[in-house]
Formats: sequence, structure tokens, C-alpha cells
Amino acid sequence: MTNEIVLIVGLGILALILILGLLAKMYRKAGPNEALIVYGFRGPRVIKGHGTVIFPMVESCRDLSLELMSFDVAPQQDLYTKQGVAVTVEAVAQIKVRSDQASILTAAEQFLTKPPQQREALIRLVMEGHLRGIIGQLTVEQIVKEPEMVGDRMRATCSDDVSKMGLEVISFTIKEVRDKNEYISNMGRPDVARIKRDAEMATAEAERDTAILRATALRESAVAKALADQERVIAETASQTRQAEAQRDLEIKKAEYSEQSRRQQATADKAYELQTNVMLQQVTAEQVKVQQVEKEGQIKVQEAEILRHEKELIATVLKGAEIERQRIENLANAEKSRLTTEAEGRASAIRAQGEAEASIIFQKGEAEAKAMSVKAEAYQEWNQAAVVDKLLTNMADVVRAMAEPLSKVDHITIVSTGNDDAAGAHKITGDMTRIAAQVPALFEALSGMDIKQLMSNVKAIKSRPETDGKPGEK
Repeated sequence: MTNEIVLIVGLGILALILILGLLAKMYRKAGPNEALIVYGFRGPRVIKGHGTVIFPMVESCRDLSLELMSFDVAPQQDLYTKQGVAVTVEAVAQIKVRSDQASILTAAEQFLTKPPQQREALIRLVMEGHLRGIIGQLTVEQIVKEPEMVGDRMRATCSDDVSKMGLEVISFTIKEVRDKNEYISNMGRPDVARIKRDAEMATAEAERDTAILRATALRESAVAKALADQERVIAETASQTRQAEAQRDLEIKKAEYSEQSRRQQATADKAYELQTNVMLQQVTAEQVKVQQVEKEGQIKVQEAEILRHEKELIATVLKGAEIERQRIENLANAEKSRLTTEAEGRASAIRAQGEAEASIIFQKGEAEAKAMSVKAEAYQEWNQAAVVDKLLTNMADVVRAMAEPLSKVDHITIVSTGNDDAAGAHKITGDMTRIAAQVPALFEALSGMDIKQLMSNVKAIKSRPETDGKPGEK
């Protein structure tokens, strides 16, 4: 059973291979450079650039090349020109089958069964015939000098005949034209002789003209040299004369310019001196103005500092004196209250101990009360003296504070106008003295106290007699 299966499979594969081989043999392809002409029961067909299936026994096919055909066109017989001159012409032609199907079918009708050599021979015969006709219409000179024109005529003349064969002329080029009678080689001799003759004549004429021109140039050169020598002598004489005149004029101009320069220098020096004096006067005036402005600014600064220190004096010195006065009054009142309290306490104690001691203690308390009253009055008067003492003690600090703005000044410029009393270093110290003299008036304006009255009170206190080390009554 297994052998039968293997046999069947082998036969199936063999049949498949045979079928594929038959199909491959039936399928024909045509490249881009050829055309496949298929003919049979379906009629003639042109296959180009693809493939088709050819059924055996009922269809057949042949290849037709579409490639360019290049061959020589060189008739063996001599060709006669319009002048009757026999010439031999060799040319090269490139021809190919047209690409349309109608032209391919036409070319297949003409050349399908013919080999390439036979096909080229047929085409060459047609081309040689047309070349013979064209050469007969032209002269040798035209053929030799205008080969492109011959090629154009060939393409135009052959196009109809080769189109009937399904072909087209790509190019036609004349390679060589020759003759047996040396017509072509002698064709240029007259021109060569003429050109040679013309060249010799032109050379002779040029040499003659050159000799004439050389002689003329020599003569003109000699004349020109003589004239140039004369003109040179005249020019040198005139030049020397002009140089002498120019030197003379130069010396005169130098003298005039020197005189003008000296005058202008003197005028400029004088003007410079005058201008310098004017500028010095202006600078001096400006310096005086600047110093005046600086002095005014310093005065303003001093006034501002004085006002500030006055306010500080009010806030410190006078306020401190008032505080001191209040403190002393408070101490006196407290001492008086303490003594009074002690006296009353002692009097109560004495009354408790007995009637005898009460009288003595009463008298003693009364005496002490009187003493304390005198002491309180002294403290009251001493308060004014303390104020005066505080004022006199701090006078130097007040004056120092008022003069402190001057320590902030870098320098002071003193400008004197000729009046000894109006300027000088003593003017500054005098101003400071007057500022210090204003302190009492400032104190009276701020505190409402009379300095003279305070001083009188102090003198009156000092003039009182002392009794047992205590201040006495007025």
C-alpha cells in the first residue's frame, strides 16, 4: 500500500513538472530592444517589452530586432557631379525600425525572414541610389565644403522610401570625398596662388611703405631735433630769466611778509597782554563772587547750627535747671513735713508721760519748727542761686556748642577791600563774642527769668549774717 502511494505521488510530481515545463516553453518574452511577431489562429500580433503565451501547433512567433543599424554607404561606381566630375563618396548611415506597431508589422513583412547582412544590403542599395541622385545635382565644391547639406538632403530624400519599409533614418554623414583626376586637390590651387601672390604683393608694398615711412621719420626726426634744440635754448634762456625775476619777486615778497609778520606779532602781543589783563580782572572778580557766596553759605550754616544749639539748650540746660529747682522744693517740703510729723509725735509722747515734760517738749518742737522754716526759706532762696550757678557753669558748653559749626569748615578765605574794620581774623572772634553775649538774652526769652534779678538775689543771700552756722533772717 505504501509503495502504491509513493508511486502515485511520484507520478503526480512528474506530471506537474512536465506541465510546468510545457507552460514555460509556451511563454515567450520580448525585450525593449526587440519585437516579438506572433502569428497563427489569432492573427498577427506585435509583442514589445512584455510576454505572451504561444500555443503550440496553432501559433508561431519570430523575433525582429529594433536596435540601431549602422553601415557604410560607399557605391563601387564613380558618382558624377553636376560638373561631370567623377567622384567617390563614402558615407555612414544609421537606420532603425520605427517603434509604432504599424511600422513594426511593415518591417516584419519586408525583413522578418532575412538575416541582418541581407537586410543591410537591401537598405544600402536604396541609400546608394538616392546618394547618386543627390551628387548629380551638386558641384564638387558644394559636396566638399557643405557635407552637412548633403546629409540633410539624404535624410529628406530617403525618408519616404525607408518609411515604406517601416524604417527611419537617424543620421547620414559624409566620411570622405575623392576623385581620380585630382580635381579636389587642384581645386584650391588658384586660391592658394592668388593668396600667395597677394601675400607677396602685400609684403613688397609693406616693405616699400616701411622704407618710405622710415626715411620720412628720419627726416622729420632730424628737423624736429633741430627745432627742439632751438626751442630748448630759447626755453632755457626764458627759464633763467623767469627764475631771476621769480627770485627777485620772492625776495621782495619775503621782505614784505617779514614786515607784516613783525607788525602782526607786535599787534598780537599787545592784544594778548590786554586780553590777559582783562581775563585776570574777570578771574579776580569771579573769585570775589565765589568767596562771597562761600561766606554767605558759611553764615547760613552757622545760623542753622546756632538755632539747633539754642533748641538743645532749651531742651537740656534750662530744662535741667527747672527739674533741679523742683527737686530742691520737693526735698524742702518733704523735710518740713517730716520735722512737723516728728514734732507732733514727740509732743504726743511728752503729753502721755506727764504735764511737766509737755511744756519742755512743746518749746523744743516750736524751736525746731522755727528752725525748719528758716531752713526751708533758705532752700527756697538757694534754688535761684543754683539756677544761676548752673547757667554760669554751662555757659562754656553753650558757647562751645554754638561755635561748633566752625569746626566743620575746611578753610576760610578772607577778602579785604581796604577797610581794616570790615575784614580780618579778629572779625571772626568778634562775631563769636557777640554770639556768646546773646546767651543771657536767650535765657531770659526762653525762661522768663531776669538774670540781673537772679544775681541780686544771690548777692543778698551771701550778705546775710550767719548765727551758729545757720542763715539768719532778713
